Amino acid sequence: MCNEFAFGRSLEELLSEFAETRLPLTWDGGAPNMEPRPSIRPTDPSYLVVGDGRGGARLTQLRWGFPGPRGPIINFRSEGRSFPKGRCLVPADAFFEFTGTKAPKSKWRFEPADRPFLAIAGLIRDDRFTLLTTGPGPDIAPYHDRQIVIFPRERWADWLDTSRPQPAIGPLPAGSLRVTQIR
Repeated sequence: MCNEFAFGRSLEELLSEFAETRLPLTWDGGAPNMEPRPSIRPTDPSYLVVGDGRGGARLTQLRWGFPGPRGPIINFRSEGRSFPKGRCLVPADAFFEFTGTKAPKSKWRFEPADRPFLAIAGLIRDDRFTLLTTGPGPDIAPYHDRQIVIFPRERWADWLDTSRPQPAIGPLPAGSLRVTQIR
């Protein structure tokens, strides 16, 4: 499952996308220095967005992966579960999947087909986050039997506002992702 993603957007681009949702995006302290990150892997810090409890959103940074008995828990199955607290969105330009049985495996880059970046559904526990997964959509099924949950812009506010019912979780429709083989 997803164990690498990328994010290289500027703070201004993130602010612009959240303005489209009427979710004011804030952060603590001075404006963050969001340097491009072509590879974010488990235990790396990453920017994410949480609801602020007042109808807005707050940008913060946490490490990827809940502590687990055999290493970090980086992906969490969503089927049949509700998430009344700890919901977040993880912005990403792309995520990567690997196929094959021998090293080096084939590496595939999945990018949004029609928007600047993806908003991956995540869950926060203490000072860490994990990415939610579901069954694969048609763009991912040829490469993997699971996919990360990606919300379209019109569901961001519902996901971040835990006083609202949780939006439906499922795969993206066909044609939502552009796929490129990296190796």
